[in-house]
Amino acid sequence: MKLAQDMLAHMRAATRNLMGSGPAAATEAIQQALSAAGLTPPTAATQPPPPMRDINPPPAPAAGAQPQPAAAPETPATPPTPAQAAQEFAQDFMARLGVPAGLGQHSFDMPSFELPNFHPPGFNTPAATPVDIPAGAQFIDGVYRNHAGTRAYKLYIPSSYHGQAMPLVVMLHGCTQNPDDFAAGTQMNALAEEKECFVVYPAQTQGANSSRCWNWFNALDQQRDQGEPSLIAGIAQQVIDEYPVNEREVFVAGLSAGGAMAVIVGTLYPELFAAVGVHSGLPFASAQDLPSALAAMKGGAMPNPKRQAPAGGVPIIVFHGDRDTTVNLRNGDELIAQGVRSQAGGKAARADSVDGSVPNGHRYTRTTHSQADGSPLGEYWVIHGAGHAWSGGSDSGSYTDGKGPDASREMLRFFKTVS
Repeated sequence: MKLAQDMLAHMRAATRNLMGSGPAAATEAIQQALSAAGLTPPTAATQPPPPMRDINPPPAPAAGAQPQPAAAPETPATPPTPAQAAQEFAQDFMARLGVPAGLGQHSFDMPSFELPNFHPPGFNTPAATPVDIPAGAQFIDGVYRNHAGTRAYKLYIPSSYHGQAMPLVVMLHGCTQNPDDFAAGTQMNALAEEKECFVVYPAQTQGANSSRCWNWFNALDQQRDQGEPSLIAGIAQQVIDEYPVNEREVFVAGLSAGGAMAVIVGTLYPELFAAVGVHSGLPFASAQDLPSALAAMKGGAMPNPKRQAPAGGVPIIVFHGDRDTTVNLRNGDELIAQGVRSQAGGKAARADSVDGSVPNGHRYTRTTHSQADGSPLGEYWVIHGAGHAWSGGSDSGSYTDGKGPDASREMLRFFKTVS
């Protein structure tokens, strides 16, 4: 569906109003855009609320099992809350823009909403060809199921594996990506050959999110033993149970929505993950619904005293481009501050910054945070001139920026120092 130019102009104007204004202003901005374009939201009298569904579809029934009849929909006893009204309103907005009808809030295509630079010129689309596998290595398919649903994954086993215990890195892809694409772009498999580690790539489903984004902005997916965090932690545990993983060296990392989910998973399961790596992500529980997610992405996450990261977190390394127009740089600032606070326990942390540059590439500022005894708490890499893309990645994958620095290599180096 091609939008008229005046509609696009109103959408852009509405987005500018979102920056730093919070959820209420986000909802108002959406309403203003529709009103100016001649589109009005449905009223309770003319449009029933959209059907709700579980964000994590249950596993397929066993062979021979009889399908169960669907339960009759319940009629709400009270009017919708403002947050519910905003979500229903946004869903109707997306339907008018050509998003298929019937998609609940959890399948909302988050990055496509007024983010014209999500596909920057010269960046690549998801990989269509299989990842190259060196002789003796394996890139195998797996599936994990629990009460929250089912997720497939791909596990890379380097050719150097001969039964010995090795570290495990869990890699969470960004929106529209898949395990093959993410592996190709980050080149993490090649580093696994060099550093001798397992790498597992959980795969988000279109059933859970129409753009295959991890649902970092849903309240259910910010709780231990619930939703997608339980599935991702379960995948890691399944690999640990099946292979000789060094359980003191299990890490989780991700890009964009995957980075935001990596923060959540690492925060909720500190006994499982020794450190977290985040590229272009957002702080823990930085949104609880659609309006607050849009506001956080565009203007920076607003600290929420009711959803502070628990104390006793794990070391974290963060990468963020200062020209990122998809996820505002302020999210990186708050993310590293949140991570250091959760570990320091009120004690003062030391911060040291150095500037550097990649030959024929980007300049960067690297800030290290450590305790008084020198033990690392975190690292923050601000990449000057970079956008929403994996730094130092390969053009064989999508959302990569080959001008460096090499985020994959630096993450593995950082993980080694804290394990």
